[in-house]
Amino acid sequence: MLHQYIDPILEMIKNGVESWGYMGVLLMMAIESANIPLPSEAIMPTAGILVQQGKMDIHLAALAGALGCLIGSIPSYFLGLWGGRPFLEKYGKFFLLKSKELELADKWVSKYGDVTFFICRMLPVVRTFISFPAGVLRAHFLIFCIFTFVGSLIWCYFLTWVGIKFGENMEVFRDLWHKFDIAIVLVCVLGFGFYLWHHLKPEHGEKNGA
Repeated sequence: MLHQYIDPILEMIKNGVESWGYMGVLLMMAIESANIPLPSEAIMPTAGILVQQGKMDIHLAALAGALGCLIGSIPSYFLGLWGGRPFLEKYGKFFLLKSKELELADKWVSKYGDVTFFICRMLPVVRTFISFPAGVLRAHFLIFCIFTFVGSLIWCYFLTWVGIKFGENMEVFRDLWHKFDIAIVLVCVLGFGFYLWHHLKPEHGEKNGA
């Protein structure tokens, strides 16, 4: 059932990366970092498969992904900086942002400081919403950009490498999936499904009609 909703998105990502190359990677990673559920767990492994096929370069693919993350994070940062918590309370649901996520970011920043933004860029789910809390918490913009880029670069290298390894063994899995290369699906379907469930389920107060 889940694949009926996820398959079209995966196909769009696959076609986008194949057709647009590095620019496609950059644009889609920017979209993902702007709090829109387009999973990096599908984008970068797709690039990795193309690297394995000799159609892309691993360093340029990872660089394009990291630049996309930085570009997409900046609008989200300034939304948090200018709109603050009132913006989150009023419009956060439209960006799949929840108050408890801001509270979690508060705790992380209090405990680890600005390095939180570096760590979060290498964590699934968390990485997509951390930019908005960074703005709300008025993190130093230059430090935020540096940590965002470096953390995202590491994440992009890792996911590209995963795609390369899947590409090297694609024939083993090819017949197991009816529509798409299992190399892409195995990497992202569980992560993306959890991402949507995590962001779309009602918060505790909403369940009680609060």
